[in-house]
Amino acid sequence: MEYDKIGFDDESQYESLKETKEHHGLTWKGMLLHAQRELGSESAD
Repeated sequence: MEYDKIGFDDESQYESLKETKEHHGLTWKGMLLHAQRELGSESAD
């Protein structure tokens, strides 16, 4: 398993993404996979 660390420009950017994640009942991995599908990548699982 690989890990990546993501840096945010400020706390409000992180909090906004966290609220969206929680609102939709997703994990951080789920957020990334959803974004990948929405952007049209063919390799999303």
